[in-house]
Amino acid sequence: MVCGGFTCSKNCLCALNLLYTLVSLLLIGIAAWGIGFGLISSFRVVGVAVAVGIFLFLIALVGLVGAVKHHQVLLFFYMIILLLVFIVQFSVSCACLALNKDQQSRLLEVGWNNTESAREDIERNLDCCGFRNISSSETCSAACVKKNDCAPCESIIEEYSGMVLRFVGGIGLFFSFTEILGVWLTYRYRNQKDSRANPSAFL
Repeated sequence: MVCGGFTCSKNCLCALNLLYTLVSLLLIGIAAWGIGFGLISSFRVVGVAVAVGIFLFLIALVGLVGAVKHHQVLLFFYMIILLLVFIVQFSVSCACLALNKDQQSRLLEVGWNNTESAREDIERNLDCCGFRNISSSETCSAACVKKNDCAPCESIIEEYSGMVLRFVGGIGLFFSFTEILGVWLTYRYRNQKDSRANPSAFL
């Protein structure tokens, strides 16, 4: 059977949603791994990762059930939600790739000032203190404090931030195109008839 047929569309949609299911479980697993090994102590960061993983899992579940049962209502809502996710994700990915160094620095400083627990994780893992300046009035969880040989975290973070933003932007763009592919597959699949079923049963 050619790939434009009912069965091929169904199989492609199921495979795409199985991929989303694996990605969602991976997100939840990474968050749990980070907490378990003490790499992340910020419950806000973990909460966001887990929430995104659960949301993606639910979307994949709706798409998978809709594809298997050829359920018109589920497929319609799945298509709309996936389109909205595509718009948001594509915009965020482009923003990540378009940020220059000054914008990255301002964004990092805002994040640094607003997340105390994440700040402690960064200081401990990167062995640095403070963002631009080392203040004696602030506590620092880095090991370099004992040696009195700490450097500000800004330059160290900036070495990684550009690479991380490019990685996140690239991954986001890749998955945004899979989402628009999912929208197209769903639209086509909704309007196809199963040749093995009763033609009058098509909604």
